[in-house]
Parts: sequence; structure tokens; C-alpha cells
Amino acid sequence: MILSGQEIHRRIGTDIVVDPFDEKRLNSNSYDLSLHDELLVYEEVVLDVKQPNRYRRLQIPQEGLILSPNQLYLGRTQEYTETHELVPMIEGRSSLARLGLFVHVSSGFGEVGFCGFWTLEIFSVQPIRIYPGIRICQIYYHQVTGDVSEYSSNKYQNNRDIQPSLMYKEFTQKDEPQQLRLDFSS
Repeated sequence: MILSGQEIHRRIGTDIVVDPFDEKRLNSNSYDLSLHDELLVYEEVVLDVKQPNRYRRLQIPQEGLILSPNQLYLGRTQEYTETHELVPMIEGRSSLARLGLFVHVSSGFGEVGFCGFWTLEIFSVQPIRIYPGIRICQIYYHQVTGDVSEYSSNKYQNNRDIQPSLMYKEFTQKDEPQQLRLDFSS
């Protein structure tokens, strides 16, 4: 079940935190989140899931920044959110999608207990000018049935900035596939 806008408003400050919160951004069943004024772009030609990848930071000026097609930009919301006892999800706004701007390439699904800023995987199909502070996506909430275990992660929980992929932290020596050794000497 998805929470209505009125229910989101009722739960602000208890199991939902949106900071800053502006009642004018509340919709019938979601809340609009806005874009921070910085982006990250990877500098590697080939990205490696087992290694940290270099990136550079871009400032979005007040007069806007033109995004290039076929380039992944990582951004973040201006709003800090916390969600307890509910599953938070984000979706791009249809007005931006109709301009060919994808706000989250594939990770709009949040975790019960997530606390932090949402990192956005931004991709455009043609050049588009964006501005800091635009309403970039909307967050909505699902109720959970059954026992709830809150999200805990040493990668993304309680973040304060745009989060590049930290997948490389999942790989360690013990996780490497073991080579099968056959001994034919006997």
C-alpha cells in the first residue's frame, strides 16, 4: 500500500524525515525532492566494479548546466531523508522524462531505515539544461507487512554527499573464486 500525501504529512517527524520540508512540494501520494548544485562524472573510460573509479565534481551554476547525452552524471537531492517502518522509493518526474531526462537509471528502490541524501543516476537522451534546486524526483512510501529489519550499510547509510559506486567494497580476497586444482601425480 502506498501512503497518501496526507499520510506522508501526518508522519513527518516520526517515521518520515524530509529536511528541509516544504508543504508546497507535497503531492497526492508523493513529495517532490530537489537537485543539489553539484554533480559527479566518472573520469575512467572503462569503469571497474572491483576498483574505486576516479571522478570529478561539477558545479551547476545558477544559469544552468547543459548535460550531454550518453554521459552518466551522479547527483544528489538537496533534502536529507530518513524512513523508518516504510519502504521509500523515488521516481523521476514525468515533466523531466518528457524532455528525455532519466533521474535514476535503476536504483529508485530504497530500504527501510535508510538515512541520508539520495544519489541520483542522471542520464539524458539529448542535450538538456538543468538548474540547481529544480524539483528533480518524487519520493513515495510503501507500507511493509511482517517483521521489519532496518537497513544498515557501511557503504551508503548516513551519507552526506553524492555517493559514487562503492561496489568494490563487496570484493575481498576470500570472495574471489577458488581455482580447482587437480593432482594427477599419483
